[in-house]
Amino acid sequence: MKYKINLFGITKDIVGSNITEIEISQTADVQAVLRELKNNYPKLKDIKSLLVAVNSEYAESDLVLSENDEIALIPPVSGG
Repeated sequence: MKYKINLFGITKDIVGSNITEIEISQTADVQAVLRELKNNYPKLKDIKSLLVAVNSEYAESDLVLSENDEIALIPPVSGG
């Protein structure tokens, strides 16, 4: 299955685009998608508190994904 992932902040800088796609041979959960992204882009492993949103809601690592889900990587945000 193909999954489209929206990227923000540092994740966008690491990947070099605001959207990327990955393909996994079977239905995947959030953890499997993160693992594949980190294999494809090893610098993502350096981000300690990387969150995933699915369909505009924060997702747990065991959430099973559909090919049509809107997936986003949410890096840590600092402000002041």
